[in-house]
Amino acid sequence: MSNYYTHPSSFVDDGVIIGDNTKVWHFSHILSGSKIGSNCSFGQNCVVGPKVSIGNGVKVQNNVSIYEGVECEDDVFLGPSMVFTNVTNPRAFIVRRDEFKKTLLKKGCSIGANATIVCGITIGEYSLIGSGAVVNCDVKPYALMVGVPCRQIGWVSRAGNTLKFDENSEAVDSFDGSKYKIVDNNLVVIG
Repeated sequence: MSNYYTHPSSFVDDGVIIGDNTKVWHFSHILSGSKIGSNCSFGQNCVVGPKVSIGNGVKVQNNVSIYEGVECEDDVFLGPSMVFTNVTNPRAFIVRRDEFKKTLLKKGCSIGANATIVCGITIGEYSLIGSGAVVNCDVKPYALMVGVPCRQIGWVSRAGNTLKFDENSEAVDSFDGSKYKIVDNNLVVIG
């Protein structure tokens, strides 16, 4: 049996798997069929599911709904009041539950407060989406994305620091000394 915490004001439906040391705070609801890893945190007023997969070490801030079709790998950060969509052409009078598109957030990526993630895309490993951005396309690993619609304005390290490149297209992260290089318009870890 898992050892996790759920605030008394929150609900966890039957058929949910929650890993050890995960915390579900005030006024949240985890719907049936959802699987949540260990060491996660869900802030106030979150909704997860149904049938959503969340990895280990995921941090979800207040007022985030994670709909069916969304998958978060390990160590993803979802900022307060960021938004997912699940269909591209919603209508109140047409049921489109069989048209939910898959949205994949890869390991270690971070989504800023009030950002919107349009369904059917992949957010690359360790990328950083700025607050308020509208993401309507796939995002490369380590990319720094801002704006409406979003555009890439740089690269970030695994630690989330903006990288500054030398004449050889190489950069060193001030956080841990890790080294990066731009190769064919992609960021590669070289040390």
